[in-house]
This record gives sequence, C-alpha cells and structure tokens, in this order.
Amino acid sequence: MFSGKIAVITGASSGIGAMMAKQLALRGATPVLMARSEDKLREAADGLEGKPHAVYVLDVASTEQVMATMEQVIERFGRIDILINSAGYGVFQSFIDADILEIHSMMDVNYMGTVRCTKAVLPHMLRAQSGHIVNVASMAGKIGTAKSSGYAAAKHAVLGFTNSLRQELAGTGVHLTAINPGPIDTPFFDRADPTGNYVKNIRWFMLKPEQVVNKVLWAIERRVPELNLPYTAHLGVKLFQLFPGVFNKLAHKVLNKK
Repeated sequence: MFSGKIAVITGASSGIGAMMAKQLALRGATPVLMARSEDKLREAADGLEGKPHAVYVLDVASTEQVMATMEQVIERFGRIDILINSAGYGVFQSFIDADILEIHSMMDVNYMGTVRCTKAVLPHMLRAQSGHIVNVASMAGKIGTAKSSGYAAAKHAVLGFTNSLRQELAGTGVHLTAINPGPIDTPFFDRADPTGNYVKNIRWFMLKPEQVVNKVLWAIERRVPELNLPYTAHLGVKLFQLFPGVFNKLAHKVLNKK
C-alpha cells in the first residue's frame, strides 16, 4: 500500500508527525518532513535510519511558503500521493484571560494551515485522479471543554472543512480522512499545559503516539472517512450527539480537568 508513495507530513519535527514519517519509511514510502524548525526536522530525519526521505522548512501560516514548497516537492518527485496535515498547536486558557492574537494564531495554524496545504496539493491529486489527504483534527473538534475555546474552535473548523470537502471529492479518486484523537502523550502539552496540571489529571487517559500513528496508517489503507480515538471517546461523541443535555451534566467533571 505505501511502498513507493510520496507522503508529505506537516508538523513532522516531533510527536505523531515525526513518528508517522518513521513508520511510513519503514513501510517503503518516501516521507517528506515539513515543519518550522530545521534543527528539529534534522533530528527527526536522523531517526529514519538512512531511508529515502526529504526535509523542507515550512511555516503553514504562510500562504506563499506553502504554495512554493509544495510545488518544489512536486517538481522533485513528480507527485504527492499522501498529504498528512498534522501541524498544529494549542494553548489552554479560559476565554476571559486568552489573548485575541493567540486565538487568531491557533486558527491560522490549525485551520488555515490545513486549508493552505490542501489548496496547494489538491489540484495535482485531482489531475492524477489519485491521492489521500489526512487532516489531523481532535476530539476537541467534536466536544468543547473549558479553557479550550480557541483550540476547539480551530479544530471544529478543520472538521467542517474536511466534511464539506469530502463531499466535493466523491468519485474523483482522491480520498479524505479526518483523525480525531483525544490527548496524546507528546510535546504538544509543553506549550498547551506548561504547568503540567492537565497532563497530571488525565495521564491515565492519554493515548500513546504509536497507537495513533498505527491507526492513521490503518485508516489510510482502508480509506476510512473519519476516525475517533480512543473508542471510549468515540462513544462519548455519540452520546453527546444524541443527548447533549444529559452528556454535559454527566461529563462536566470528567472533561474539565484543565
């Protein structure tokens, strides 16, 4: 399935992006790692143990950079078979204390970054009538919680964009998957939760990066439209959709651990 594929991964300098690159390389793909930090990208690339890959410094908040960089990849390899939009970050603060510029930045990186990269790559995939785009959203895009208003809004936007675009791509040969993980044990929380209190409260529930990566690759192989992780969170989403009032009463103390 992955052998010989050109797979672009944003946010590939750490966390699930870096691990995704490694696992794709092990499966015979050529991962193209993209992120803002060249040093961290090089460090992630060192973990590929000499397997074919490429590294590009990219800020997904820059439309000009995104368009130019994706064109460079296509000129170099001739195509992009898989695009994994995993660049993103969160800052957990109450809305009343949150900086408007920080909220704007989260929307620009998490949502518009996904839009920019998809906009740059999709025309090439449509011409080839082949390709797979994976948008890493979040359970926060399904269920909002306290101190996550900016981050949850951005991930809600990613899901709205993904669900709408999936309808447009029906029958084109290009597939689209949304991944909605719960909390993952990655450096994401170094910025999102610098006090460590949230991580301490929910560590028992946190996903291991390798769990998420294996599920993402499974979803690509089977062309799964959407995947919620873990399964208990998937059940929570269903309960929220069916009985939002009941869910809010039951889940308030469980979810609001920030």
